[in-house]
Amino acid sequence: MAHQKISEHYQALVDMGSNGIRLSISDLSPPTARVMPTVYQDRCGVSLYDAQYESGKKVAVPQAIIQEVLTALLQFKRTCEDFQVRHDRVRVVATEATRNALNSQDFRQQIQTATGWTVEMLPKEEEGRIGALGVASSFGSIRGLVMDLGGGSMQMTWMISENAEVKTSPKGSVSFPYGAAALMRRLGEVGIQSHDSLREEMSANFERALQDLDIPDSLIKAADAEGGWTLYLSGGGFRGWGYILMSLHSTSPYPIPIINGFRVPKSSFLPNLDQSSDPEATFRISSRRASQVPAITFLIKALTQSIPSISHIHFAQGGIREGLLFSSLPATIRSQHPLVTATQPSAPPSTPALLRILGSSVPPQRHSPSDPPPALISPEMLTSVVHLLYSHASLPKDIRAAAALRSSTTGLLANAHGLSHVDRCLLALVLCQRWGGDVSPTDELYLAKLQELAGPQAAWWAKYFGGIAAGIGDVFPAGVIREGDEGSVWIKIDWTDAGEEKGGSVPALFLEISIITEGRQGMLKDWLERMKKIGKKKNWIGGKDGWGLKVTTLARK
Repeated sequence: MAHQKISEHYQALVDMGSNGIRLSISDLSPPTARVMPTVYQDRCGVSLYDAQYESGKKVAVPQAIIQEVLTALLQFKRTCEDFQVRHDRVRVVATEATRNALNSQDFRQQIQTATGWTVEMLPKEEEGRIGALGVASSFGSIRGLVMDLGGGSMQMTWMISENAEVKTSPKGSVSFPYGAAALMRRLGEVGIQSHDSLREEMSANFERALQDLDIPDSLIKAADAEGGWTLYLSGGGFRGWGYILMSLHSTSPYPIPIINGFRVPKSSFLPNLDQSSDPEATFRISSRRASQVPAITFLIKALTQSIPSISHIHFAQGGIREGLLFSSLPATIRSQHPLVTATQPSAPPSTPALLRILGSSVPPQRHSPSDPPPALISPEMLTSVVHLLYSHASLPKDIRAAAALRSSTTGLLANAHGLSHVDRCLLALVLCQRWGGDVSPTDELYLAKLQELAGPQAAWWAKYFGGIAAGIGDVFPAGVIREGDEGSVWIKIDWTDAGEEKGGSVPALFLEISIITEGRQGMLKDWLERMKKIGKKKNWIGGKDGWGLKVTTLARK
């Protein structure tokens, strides 16, 4: 009965793209609808684009390929029935390769006859809009240029996504015939001698598109102030390139094997274009995708030539599938922050009161290099820490810290859509320290790589907030603060000086904590001792010569 109740919120989607067909079932039930949890997913590796070319000439989709697609769809239909997905909650959506097929109508009719499903054809402009919404679903907020690289085409538009409001160009998106497979074919046709003229053609078209998209002045001014445009890239071609950049990252091995939320500065995006000698050996790069790397490299060079001022590049998992799901959600759900939504099911009963205690441990902001990073003290991050405060309490003590460390990548939040790598990294470090931070040798390298990715300052502050969270969890082991006990734990934090060293005075923290809950005052000594240890130089990130702050503590009566 419970399964049937949940299945009422299941949405099945078939995304018939140029490079493959994605089949999925998503759970859009509250409270996690915003992150669109995937219940089932599969992929049929048929390239509808390549299937329409023989000896360089366009042909109809062969019947053998159609039969392969029908077999995959019929299998998926049985899967939908097993998951009890309602027939009216199954959508089959096709894009450019199906739209432009010589036998498109017959192809779609065979699908309907075999499965009973009608194939929805996305117009070119709508394909760009839905793809952009898929990118919007992949982040808490967006301000920049959005590009989607498929097999047959590439889409470009601008986007401002904040809360539930998603603004894009009134002209939709501009479509270019530069998909990974299409461009690979064209590069083979024109010959090396004509590559320069093709690159100039592409750059000119990209520049013209930027003029035609009516980019708002506010977005242009923001790009100028931030040192260049922020790019949000989606689609299989760009995601493949993201995995290559991930394999070349300065933090190696890169600890978060999820493409959504991966970010690189322009300096890392451009110099690495020709460094990967064997892309097929890279994690998540198929032989087919590896064969397209020269075309994707060519496209990126043309793109950066037409947009010389670029600040950062974000990679998104969201595409047509995610855009269709996201567009079906009401504004109240779309406006939710994905990090808070993903952790909501684990929220303890007294979340608001616990959050107030954790928030009181944030020191006054001095706008100095010693301040905790904004991402670590954002309301969304602190709320998520409280939500997951007790998630690993039932585990054996030996593995609590390790399980918490991996909770944001291969644990509780592995399938949460829309989280940045910064959020995954910092949350994991805080939760690991919440359980003492002591991990086995098998997890020490992973912990070190997350700390390296976060940077020494953010990693130390994660230890600090993790220590505060540990004390809160000890005082309120059930996550319950009884009525009248809201002020039973009191925290005050301020800045002080640790003394004089080379370069002047060294900042430190002065932490005062009071516990007035009956029978729990004895916990205060252990809590304060833990916080003092976090501030000792030997426990700084990088050791005595690393980064950290001395923590002076006082038990306040």
